[in-house]
This record gives sequence, structure tokens and C-alpha cells, in this order.
Amino acid sequence: MFFRKKKNSINNKSDYGWRGNYSSWEDALRYSGGYEATNILEKVKDSLLKIKLGEAVYERDSVLFDKKEYSWGVLAILMKAAVESEGKLNLIDFGGSLGSSYFQNRDFLSSLSEIKWNVVEQKSFVDTGKQFFENEELNFFYDLKSCVIETKSRVFFSSGTIQYLSDPFQFLKMLKNFDFKYLVFDRIAFIEGEKDLLTVQRVPPQVYDASYPAWFFNYDKFVRFFEDKYILVSDFDNGFTAPTVVEKKKAYWRGLIFKKPK
Repeated sequence: MFFRKKKNSINNKSDYGWRGNYSSWEDALRYSGGYEATNILEKVKDSLLKIKLGEAVYERDSVLFDKKEYSWGVLAILMKAAVESEGKLNLIDFGGSLGSSYFQNRDFLSSLSEIKWNVVEQKSFVDTGKQFFENEELNFFYDLKSCVIETKSRVFFSSGTIQYLSDPFQFLKMLKNFDFKYLVFDRIAFIEGEKDLLTVQRVPPQVYDASYPAWFFNYDKFVRFFEDKYILVSDFDNGFTAPTVVEKKKAYWRGLIFKKPK
């Protein structure tokens, strides 16, 4: 039995990060604020507007940086997918915020003949995205199915999102049925040990004041889940988040690229 802190009980630096070993999503949610807090959206919007207007260089998780960081494994597979489609990149970015990864990578992708970057997000983000950020290359959708039907994209991309779903493997089961050629995952959270771990992540206030449930996956289990329909072609270190210790176990973040066999 672990000690659970009440909401708003954070009062020192050590309280931030990932804590707990919850038995269900509902249990973890009771001890967190969830993802729909308006302050998260507003902070991300303000940061990305600075990127859009050229007042800042790079944003990740609402935090502005003066130098861009790239996930080279992601860029490599996106360029490969574009080459295989006559220089055209048409992807679905699941959980893509207000287009963070699009703005991060657009300079490298600018030589392509066509870019269609389609973000699937929760309603408040899609509404804001359509109002402030949508353009000829960047579009926003309320759900994955309608996005697949409209865009006909065969490249699925998601960065740092899957571990924040209430039932990630149910979602991944659905995902396998969409017949994507490539599944590209970046910043997936893994943990040593045989079992997945459900925690509550408490975000430092300099990022934004929030807390929410967060999974850590067993690496082998996650990869095996796709073996019936996909081949793992690459596994890479995203370079953004350093390994840490969560509930006395090593936790780390990886990128994975799956391809559907011909």
C-alpha cells in the first residue's frame, strides 16, 4: 500500500514527476486533475503563437526553447515515407496538441512537394487549432476515424501520447485495424519489470499547473502487441527525456517504428 497525496498538496520539488501504482484509471484520476484543465490549453496556445509569429524558435509541452531539438528517428521515417509517395507526406498526428511536431519539423520537411499534417486531438484543442493555427498544410480533426476517411493517410504518428490514454491497448487494437503502412511512436514511456505501471504525473508549475494519470509500459509486451500485423523496423532514443526511477524501477522513453509487411 502506498501513500497517496491529496490534490494541491505539492509543496516541494521532490513531489513533481511520477508517483504511485494505481489499480485502475478511475483510481488514478481521483488523485489527479486530468487533462482538460484550461490552463494547459492556454499555455500551449500562447507558446505556439509565438512560434507561428516568429517570436520564438521551438516549443515542447508548452515550454519555449531558444534552440530546436529534433527526434532524428522520426524525421528519418517521415522523409522515407515521403520518398515512397513521390515527395508527398500525408500523416496523422494523434494527440498532436496544436501542431507542436509540425512546427518543430517543418523546416526539414519544406523541400517536399506536399505536406498534409493532420492532427487528431480533444475538442478544445481542435477548436483552438482551427481558429489560430490551421493552414494549407496543418489541419485538425476531432476523431481518428473521420481523419482516416478524409485524409486517406497511411502514416500514423504519435509523440508522448499513448501512455496518457485510459485504455491504451484497446486503442492500439483499433489502430491496427486501420491498415496504416507505418506506425511511428515517439516518447513512449517504458519501465523495467514484467507489468505495466499506472502512475499519476505531477507537472512542475513552470511548465503548467497540472496532474494526470500516466502509464509506463513493459517494452516486450508493447512490441509483441503488434507482431500479428507489423514488423518493428527501428527502435531509437528520442533524446529528450532522461531515464529516471519510478516506484524504485528504471523508467525510460523510446521511439518505435513499425511497418506493415507487403
